[in-house]
Amino acid sequence: MGQVLALVEARLRTALGEPDARAAVTFLGTDRIEVLRFLDGDVVRYATLGMSAQPMADPTAALADPVKGPRAEFVLTVRAGLADTDKVLRPLAVLASAPQVEGVIVAAGASLDVGEPLWPGAPFSSVLVAESGGLVEDLELDEPMDPVRFLPLLPMTSNEAAWKRVHGAKALEERWLTHGTDLRDPLRTSVRLD
Repeated sequence: MGQVLALVEARLRTALGEPDARAAVTFLGTDRIEVLRFLDGDVVRYATLGMSAQPMADPTAALADPVKGPRAEFVLTVRAGLADTDKVLRPLAVLASAPQVEGVIVAAGASLDVGEPLWPGAPFSSVLVAESGGLVEDLELDEPMDPVRFLPLLPMTSNEAAWKRVHGAKALEERWLTHGTDLRDPLRTSVRLD
């Protein structure tokens, strides 16, 4: 599946420019996950590379299809220079390996939690998976493979994650929009949830 990853990296470079850094993490029993860093003015973007090498499999299926099934990579955007966000590389790789390790399908609206701050001092340990198709266009692959979707990750405080479990992803996104929440601020506090 190296061909898929080469196409994914080309799409990331087309959309985000040349990465200025990259790191690789391999967990026991999983394929290697790379995280690429892209600087763009006052923001830094981190994109996973490796999650889409295999399709995500339905955990209830008796056998995983090696070709068909949803494929995705994650993109996280934060303001540069406000926090040591480069430490997010390992947590991002952990999240990107979840489909292989836990046999889950990650889609927009899902919550993912790493159980620790995303970077030192971060008020976030979880993220909301947003809809693809914005910053990086979906990558069509040859039939019968599904396209690769580039899913933005929106950091959530523990209060926001708990509120989202009750009210849903759309309600939390509307709350952020209503209150003008800067989702790129790596030090932001929780949005008002009353």
